[in-house]
Amino acid sequence: MRRLTRGEFVGFGAAWAAGVVLPKGAGAESTMAPVPSGTGSSAGTVMGSRGAAQANADLIVTNARIYTVDGMRPKAVELAVKGDRFVALGGARELGGLAGPDTEILDAGGMTVVPGFIDAHSHPGWGGINELTQVNLDLRSIREIQDALRLRAEATPEGEWILGFKYDDTKVVDGRQLHRRDLDEAVPDHPVLVRHRGGHTTWVNSRALGLAGVTNSTPDPEHGRFFREDGELTGRVAERANDVFSPFMPDDTTREQRQVAIKLMTALMAAAGLTSVHDAGVGADFATAYQDAYAAGELSCRIYMLLRGGIYETFKAAGLYTGFGDDWFRIGAVKYGADGSASERTMRMSTPYVGRPDDYGILTMSQEQIHEVVEAAHRGRFQVGIHANGDVAIDMVLNAYERVQRLWPRPDPRHRLEHCSLINDDLLARIKAVGAIPTPFYTYVHYHGNKWLEYGQEKMRSMFAHRSFLDTGIPVAGASDYIPGPYEPLMAIQSMVTRKDFDGRVWGPNQRITVDEALRICTVNGAHASFEENTKGSISPGKLADFVVLEEDPHDVDPDRIKEIGVARTVIGGRTVHAA
Repeated sequence: MRRLTRGEFVGFGAAWAAGVVLPKGAGAESTMAPVPSGTGSSAGTVMGSRGAAQANADLIVTNARIYTVDGMRPKAVELAVKGDRFVALGGARELGGLAGPDTEILDAGGMTVVPGFIDAHSHPGWGGINELTQVNLDLRSIREIQDALRLRAEATPEGEWILGFKYDDTKVVDGRQLHRRDLDEAVPDHPVLVRHRGGHTTWVNSRALGLAGVTNSTPDPEHGRFFREDGELTGRVAERANDVFSPFMPDDTTREQRQVAIKLMTALMAAAGLTSVHDAGVGADFATAYQDAYAAGELSCRIYMLLRGGIYETFKAAGLYTGFGDDWFRIGAVKYGADGSASERTMRMSTPYVGRPDDYGILTMSQEQIHEVVEAAHRGRFQVGIHANGDVAIDMVLNAYERVQRLWPRPDPRHRLEHCSLINDDLLARIKAVGAIPTPFYTYVHYHGNKWLEYGQEKMRSMFAHRSFLDTGIPVAGASDYIPGPYEPLMAIQSMVTRKDFDGRVWGPNQRITVDEALRICTVNGAHASFEENTKGSISPGKLADFVVLEEDPHDVDPDRIKEIGVARTVIGGRTVHAA
């Protein structure tokens, strides 16, 4: 047995974690049955039989400030891990009897330990492949954006597409949005498509418009919009209008690239403290990429797949449904989208945007379409997750959830409201009654502050309404929606606790929550959204040993600097996947 100091603790495992993170098939090794949340009660108690209680632990963490997010025992000083499960919690020097000659003893030096963070709505596949193949336009001026696109065009054969991502209109100093003239000036000889960070809006140049046959007289398609000024196309395209470019777009990413993308993004997310991620829109290509990364030991987060398109239809036809898989990689909900974007100001609301009295946002599905897809998935034993930002869209989705539960009741289906941004008292009551799970953005208030000017302070009292959900008894889950929002869970905690943006402006102070409530949203509530609250989400004996070591305690630091707390270590199933 060897005891590590705090300094060694922070660095221990870094070399190992930099290589292959997990052994092939690691997620299928556990044979311990899951136990309900709240089982870790008395000090030093070990779950299981007397023989299990007497077995040596593989890992003991000591001298830590442990916040378990388990109501039976909220705090501890020590924890023990055997295999991929927590087996004991204790006070100071209570777990020494579980140490054997091969037990690793890690002295946390007073650092803080919390359950592994869970992002219940993100897009690591999309984010990773964009990082590998497109131009990152997270830049601060239109001139910089033009220069980056021009540089890529110089290395690209004439006529081939130039694709950019992560453009954010409120983050540039110019005080205006991109225009097709900006893109024409920078790249006249290639079609260009620049995607907003939010993912629902693009900007294209004249070459791209010409390829798609879009002119000033082209009508807006149903559920979409070509933006114009004085009758002239600006190059901005929203929602279903983007579909006209799809037949002309390249689709040349390789299976190997997609696997690398998954390896890259899950490693970055693990470094931020994430141990589980719900990928909210997985097709066959990225399902294969996850499987490839998993088989190669390159998956650094547990993945719950929200399926789209053909792969969902294939699984449904084969009789598979939500829950199939193991602790690392499993089928989740089927995903649809009913309206526009919060960050791009296209979500469908019952009242208009500030300064745009005729603009209520965009619906992308009809009520009939929502009823149809929800019925098919519900009767096929799938969980359903529908993107619904505005109150109008949320109402429509709830209509469908209420209908299927009335006609074909299922116990606890946990159908989801992806984003669920703008609520009211009636919607809250209906969400509670039907048992739906909202997954509102948890980094948005902080990161996207300038966008809230177009909603106004009154609407913001009912947006990203974590306080209202908790007070209503709804187990709201936390979600970044990365790429649209940053994925760092410590930024999320700061955003939910302070409701302050980058400039210190407060948006909806009535929706502030405590650090402990934010921790619950980011951990066990995320597990509940995927039917996994009995196996993860809290530091409880019998649950998966997923935890994060923080260099400072978010309860103690200035709330305005919670996002600056360092992640010293991320552990999944008892194995280090990130060490600072």
